[in-house]
Amino acid sequence: MYQSYGPRQPLDAIRDFFKRPAILPRLILINLAVFLLVYFTNLVVWLFQIESPNGISFITYWLSVPASLPALVSRPWSLISYMFLHEGFFHLLFNMWILYFGGIIFLRYLNERQMLTTYLLGGLAGALMYILAYNIFPVFISIAPQAIALGASASVLAILIAIATYVPGYVVNLFLLGPVRLKYIAIVLVVIDFFSIQGSNPGGHIAHLGGALYGFLFALSLKKQISLPKIRMPKWRKKKLKTTYRNPANFNERPLSDEEYNRRKVVEQQEIDEILDKVSKSGYDSLTAREKKILFGQSSKS
Repeated sequence: MYQSYGPRQPLDAIRDFFKRPAILPRLILINLAVFLLVYFTNLVVWLFQIESPNGISFITYWLSVPASLPALVSRPWSLISYMFLHEGFFHLLFNMWILYFGGIIFLRYLNERQMLTTYLLGGLAGALMYILAYNIFPVFISIAPQAIALGASASVLAILIAIATYVPGYVVNLFLLGPVRLKYIAIVLVVIDFFSIQGSNPGGHIAHLGGALYGFLFALSLKKQISLPKIRMPKWRKKKLKTTYRNPANFNERPLSDEEYNRRKVVEQQEIDEILDKVSKSGYDSLTAREKKILFGQSSKS
């Protein structure tokens, strides 16, 4: 992830991150807003001792995706709403941390429209795999009419698996573990979900694997190893997210396409990584004036 140097305070960095008109902070804010809405609604229900049907709050019931096909027909929006819904603070915190971690790396190589598509279609793939499993396998048939799923995990895992497949050799520094290639993090998460299906939350882990599968296939399609069907975003969404890029030092420069911009970002990131390696080996004072300028220029973007 981005490393910054200088006197910036953590709260300043958080504030600047969420002030950016970008898809990653917006996805996190939407998840947070839905969590607060559900919490305050449930608080009112509890204060007034309003009985909830099916043992869960009515808002959770209407926003979570059901395994039952008749119930799904009655609330089809749940295929989308469930991927922004969380049952507790730590559930939200873990998913948003993974989304931020994976999203930052994702946007170094791919664009915002691809991130939004991966989040939504990864979540949809997770929901469909969950519904399919609960209506096919005998072990789930008896509980399918009451079963529901909620959480951003399938969407978040789709983003992480997609970028781990696209750049498997990308190295991240993990606390207590040190440098680890991104592909190994992805493999561990998928293996954990696979071997947790027989646990207390089989539907959730099945949905996670559905999101992971979409992310994997999406990345392979970008690398031209397979061909996925083309899905067009609504026209209003295309217009909203269409972006061109100019060098602020030269406003007469031709706007860059997404592909050109991403290629430039990869080259810039490789240069930053080399500078950071030099800092870790020889210290900050070993940098040239040009390298310090590049490093401080990068930190101002974080």
